Amino acid sequence: MAEQDKKVCAIECRKITKVFGQVVANDGIDLKVQYGEILALLGENGSGKTTLMNMLSGIYHPDSGQIFIGGKEVKINSPVDAMGLGIGMIHQHFKLVEAFQAMDNIILGVKGKKEKGKVTGEKIRAISHAYGLEIEPEKYVCDMSVSEKQTVEILKVLYRGAQILILDEPTAVLTPQETEKLFEILRKMKDKGCAIIIITHKLQEVLSISDRVTILRKGKSVGTVRTADCDARKLTELMVGRPVSLEIQRPPVKNCETILKVVDLTVDKADGSRAIDDISFDIRRGEILGVAGVAGSGQKELCEAIAGLLHACKGAILFNKENLLGKTPSEIIEKGVSMSFVPEDRLGMGLVASMGMTDNMLLKSYHKGKGPFIRRKPAGELAKRLIEKLAIATPGPETPVRLLSGGNVQKVLLGREIESSPSVLITAYPVRGLDINSSYTVYDLLNEQKSKNVAVMYIGEDLDVLLELSDRIMVLCHGKITGIVDAAKTTKEEIGMMMTGGHKAAVSE
Repeated sequence: MAEQDKKVCAIECRKITKVFGQVVANDGIDLKVQYGEILALLGENGSGKTTLMNMLSGIYHPDSGQIFIGGKEVKINSPVDAMGLGIGMIHQHFKLVEAFQAMDNIILGVKGKKEKGKVTGEKIRAISHAYGLEIEPEKYVCDMSVSEKQTVEILKVLYRGAQILILDEPTAVLTPQETEKLFEILRKMKDKGCAIIIITHKLQEVLSISDRVTILRKGKSVGTVRTADCDARKLTELMVGRPVSLEIQRPPVKNCETILKVVDLTVDKADGSRAIDDISFDIRRGEILGVAGVAGSGQKELCEAIAGLLHACKGAILFNKENLLGKTPSEIIEKGVSMSFVPEDRLGMGLVASMGMTDNMLLKSYHKGKGPFIRRKPAGELAKRLIEKLAIATPGPETPVRLLSGGNVQKVLLGREIESSPSVLITAYPVRGLDINSSYTVYDLLNEQKSKNVAVMYIGEDLDVLLELSDRIMVLCHGKITGIVDAAKTTKEEIGMMMTGGHKAAVSE
């Protein structure tokens, strides 16, 4: 892009308003992004970030306000219109066909005459070289790492001529090394004149990659600041509207007694491939065992095996020296093993989308009742208590949970599991999709359980949080354990190396 073009505003939103029923998602929002700039978009859950980006990408239409692209007012009625204006959105969950080659995914849906074979590959390589993207056009997506798949997604929008990129939580499943590689690519794209908007809850990444930050609060834009003039604490205060502590406490482990011991566990996926490959570890009372690993390293299958949802090929899961393998989920729950597993399909497991909070609370306890009638009053009181304690945004405890935001759905699920007074609490990605304030509430809740002598297994994506919150960290790579280390004596870079199998550490006692 020519130097003079960089002075033209890539995107300008003026007084954008979007209303859903009685909910004002965006209330007169102003936003500006220059060519050759990286803008971070910050805000709590429900602040309107996704709604605003969905209007820029053509999924929603504003009820009022104006959108200018390159200085000209435009109407974006569809994603096709957005792409025609040079806007490309890269979603957190990749939209790729696993059975296709990278080349096929990149040109999929492109209208008009398409080049074939060698010509297409050469064009893709030319774009890759220009932006420092490393990809083999003929490689199948199913054989790619998470980082490679993300590269294909970026190439998809560049191939279509995008000069404005919107990235939604792009580092959620990347290692520190992969994150830094992505940031190098984004900086090169910025230098070539691209305008980039990045949505992330990771404040250190915002400070590292962005030039300016626009903060939304309760559907309104509260301001735009230069990143160089800010720190994490100031950004958080702007998001929340008040001072917030950003310290994660790590109380010392008072009890070294092992309560859950996994021995030589092997678990297969539904397609017959190996998910967990002969792993052994233990969890102690009153400690938080963090679990790190790139997406698909066996975390999901490990949770489901411990909870009795997935059959193990061999091994043992000993709870107070009693083997849990072969027991049903309800039998495991009765022994005090509580699992809060928040998968990608949040409402497909754990909660019933059409039910309100009260009935979803009953799912955990109805079998304990006596007689033919279900007592809903205690569940209703629990729901109200959780709404207040976790600041769950809902019209009331009888509102169907499918109408809540993803972050509030997670609060309902985690709150229910904690209130069941478990001996072992397994939490998989409990802060995924939560804003910074809600995330720290969850960390406090987990430490509260730890102080009650509960053994906590915390599967997370943010390595900074894993290092601060955990007592020990177990690293998984392709279903194997590459190390169990003392969180206070290791670094993010060492964890990242173990996540990719490039380094193995001795098991910490």
